[in-house]
Amino acid sequence: MSAATATSFSNSLNSTPNCRLSPTPNWQPSRRSFLVPRAAGKGGKKPKNRKPIPPLSTETESTPATQQQQQVSLSLEDVNPVGLGRKSRQIFDEVWRKFSGLGQISRTTRADDEDTLDALLIREGPMCEFAIPGAQNTTVLVVGATSRIGRLVVRKLMLRGYTVKALVRKADQEVLDLLPRSVEIVIGDVGEPSTLRAAVEGCNKIIYCATARSTITGDLFRVDYQGVCNVTKAFQDYNNKLAQLRAGKSSKSKLLLAKFRSADSLTGWEVRQGTYFQDVIATKYDAGMDAKFEYTETGEAVFSGYVFTRGGYVELTKKISLPLGYTLDRYEGLVLSVGGNGRSYVLILEAGPSADTAQSIIYFARINTKVGFCRVRVPFSSFRPVKPDNPPLDPFLVHTLTIRFEPRRQRPAQGPAGMQDDPRSFKLTLEFIKALPTGQETDFVLVSCTGLGVEPSRREQVLKAKRAGEDSLRRSGLGYTIVRPGPLKEEPGGQRALIFDQGNRISQGISCADVADICVKALHDSTARNKSFDVCYEYVAEQGKELYELVAHLPDKANNYLTPALSVLEKNT
Repeated sequence: MSAATATSFSNSLNSTPNCRLSPTPNWQPSRRSFLVPRAAGKGGKKPKNRKPIPPLSTETESTPATQQQQQVSLSLEDVNPVGLGRKSRQIFDEVWRKFSGLGQISRTTRADDEDTLDALLIREGPMCEFAIPGAQNTTVLVVGATSRIGRLVVRKLMLRGYTVKALVRKADQEVLDLLPRSVEIVIGDVGEPSTLRAAVEGCNKIIYCATARSTITGDLFRVDYQGVCNVTKAFQDYNNKLAQLRAGKSSKSKLLLAKFRSADSLTGWEVRQGTYFQDVIATKYDAGMDAKFEYTETGEAVFSGYVFTRGGYVELTKKISLPLGYTLDRYEGLVLSVGGNGRSYVLILEAGPSADTAQSIIYFARINTKVGFCRVRVPFSSFRPVKPDNPPLDPFLVHTLTIRFEPRRQRPAQGPAGMQDDPRSFKLTLEFIKALPTGQETDFVLVSCTGLGVEPSRREQVLKAKRAGEDSLRRSGLGYTIVRPGPLKEEPGGQRALIFDQGNRISQGISCADVADICVKALHDSTARNKSFDVCYEYVAEQGKELYELVAHLPDKANNYLTPALSVLEKNT
């Protein structure tokens, strides 16, 4: 029964025809009266152990029990239908409050067997329709559990049957009042890595809702960037510890393919050069090209050179050697830690029988770097065959990795003195190449921001810290979902349609409850893994700035609005 139902019930009573007791010649007033229990006090609160209301009696009995009760004589005309509707609404609200507490009851330890059985029935039985399959075996750590979004995330998780741990900086009474009693509270600071080991222990997933309390650069760096780094590292260390106990390796750990930390690490890499044209044409436009791969005195592995020949290219290649028992089909892509002068390169994989390279199929993907160091994620799904008729890439058959530089499609980069570098020259510093683990679900949900609603004078500093935290999460190897909501509003959730977009183009706000619902739904949604997106309320976009996806949003577990919204968005962005 909803509020609208109670109102319609009250209106239906008001709309009934008036019944008047017309006096008849033989009619006499009766001394009989109605025994009506006293109404609740102010605010509609009722005693906890209140007995059921006895049925209305047409006669009062002169017994000691009835004499103790206060009797009120009322006629039919004194019964107000509006009051009945208001009382029915109060009863409904009380029932709903008890129903909302079922999530807490299911996580509370009872001493007696009867209460334990009741809790088991509530937890295992079909009493709570919000429960999600598999949630009972999932422990979620909520970082920033007392924030505007964190408080709602905790309650939504518990209502769906998750085990919840809350990371807070201090456990005073004010903090305890903000969280349900059945939540396991862990005291720690995201800026102190030593305090995070106990927080991540036993956790399967993490939702990071913490944000800096001020726009001071130090606070932003400690919470939004360093905090994300510390939590992801603690989570990875915990998973590696579990894997070692099982005499294996964590499924969330990256596989090292190459690490360039000494001159010996360059062994096996071969520098080659070639041209896309036939020999006759190539000699006509041959202006020279050269490349080298060396380990410098500063301890860096540098691949550098130039290509002045039209249609020419230079490349660095090596056969991949994997540890015994490992294959790349257990991974979803590659991550390269590189530095240089901001050139773009072609990453080439050769797949096929390693014994007969003549049957190999070549796949390629283009990557962009920036001036200085950066890390580039390249999913296997982004590789395309050179011949369109060839089948998609099978990572299990990959045996050779190549990094190619070609002058075409290069954008001139600014030099240190403001002058543009020649796009035909390049310099690429390699730190490592790793394979990213695969998975179906998100391990880490990060609540970031779009910058809207932030003071303009501090917006750049806030976004810089937020983006740095996002980049550290992408590099961690964990399956991630990054949610960038518009300005937060203290409104009920599920009331308006939502827009999911990529490209920092939204301009509206969103309810905190809607953001919390997105975070909870993303935990088990395969389309949310390794995606970053903006979200806000529906609005009409300007011409030329149309948005990706507009979806209906209803607060119902059967309405999986997140999957169709995120299926059209790009991964690893």
